[in-house]
Amino acid sequence: METLLIIEDDRGIQNQLKWAFDDYTVIPAHDRDSALIALRRYEPKVVALDLGLPPDPDNSSEGFKILQEILSIAPKTKIIVMTGNDEKDSAHQAIKMGAIDFHHKPLNESDLSVIINRAMFIANLEIENETLKKHSLEHNGFIGHSPKIQRVCELIERIAPTDVSTLLLGESGTGKEVLARSIHESSDRKDQPFIAINCASIPENLLESELFGYERGAFTGAVKMTKGKVECAEGGTLFLDEIGDMPLALQAKILRFLQEKVITRIGGRQEISVNVRIVCATHQNLPEMVTEKSFREDLFYRISEMTINIPPLRERDEDIILIARAALQKNCEQMGKQINGFTEDAIQALMQYPWPGNVRELQNRVKSACIMADGKNITVQDLALPITQDTPTLDINLKHVREAAEKQAICRALSMSDGNMSNTAGLLGITRPTLYALLDKFSLRKKSE
Repeated sequence: METLLIIEDDRGIQNQLKWAFDDYTVIPAHDRDSALIALRRYEPKVVALDLGLPPDPDNSSEGFKILQEILSIAPKTKIIVMTGNDEKDSAHQAIKMGAIDFHHKPLNESDLSVIINRAMFIANLEIENETLKKHSLEHNGFIGHSPKIQRVCELIERIAPTDVSTLLLGESGTGKEVLARSIHESSDRKDQPFIAINCASIPENLLESELFGYERGAFTGAVKMTKGKVECAEGGTLFLDEIGDMPLALQAKILRFLQEKVITRIGGRQEISVNVRIVCATHQNLPEMVTEKSFREDLFYRISEMTINIPPLRERDEDIILIARAALQKNCEQMGKQINGFTEDAIQALMQYPWPGNVRELQNRVKSACIMADGKNITVQDLALPITQDTPTLDINLKHVREAAEKQAICRALSMSDGNMSNTAGLLGITRPTLYALLDKFSLRKKSE
């Protein structure tokens, strides 16, 4: 139950309100000291405060002091002040000081209940909104609230204001270009161009001209001077996707550009200074390629001043349904369809599928399901995902999950302490009798012995 703190020196009114609000855990306090102790101990979201409290019950001075102290300790607390009918000015002053509402005595339980329930609703709504902001459910288009993705987003926020060269590592479809754009959009260069080039999609003989441009007459068909991607990104960010596929000969020229911040167009002699931030990405194992001499070691260290590893979707299953729902909403808006969500079996299928194509594959599946869906919810048939009898059902029962986690932690602690009961209990932060009880509960006593 939600906690409601009532600060009132009249014991009769305390009991009356405690009985009236039996759907709350009511904590009574009769003066400043008891009120502040209860505030720190129970952290109530809503407080009902009588302004007329001892040692000055005939006016509101003590009530105002308590109001100020509550808001200084817990500024998001919703305070409802209770005053006499002849104290309207005091009520209005309390609102100016930060109270959310007031109620005049004599108390009307029905009216007060409406005010308190509304305050509790607002408090919970604010907490929910803060939680969403805290978890950064969408960071410049990159959706996720799993711990691994939160770590990635924290790194993006730290490096974005700098000009450090960044290397994004991750499987195909994990969102490397989305993160590169996020770095750009969070930097001081956000008003300048973001230019992306896929090193694997352009033939080797054309990649150099795409990057550095060419002068008129440099080769057959070069009828005019053409700037390359590097020049076009002047002042902004150049994203080199799949840099692991760049030919060795071109790697040397990219290295010179990164070191000297100058380029020379094909067929040209003039060096051109450029001010460009570099973000690179690849799904390949660059350290292994360096060992095999298929990627320059000096270039690897130049582009990886900061390296961010993007986890595959199968390692952050907390984000699967979140991404699927975001994709569903986007596609419904584009297609003009009314689809509420996913059926239970569809959610099970989404969570159990390994997603080798990562986020891109998930988004494509949801898009095709939107096209195929006839009902108000996406079904497993709409998703066309394979389900086998051997695939275990996702267990989200809190009791089962908690017990599995407890058993795993105990096994790890036993292993780390080499079976020593005192050390094991210390690692787990529990007493030895509690440890023995848990060993019996999970049938681990023989194993530990």
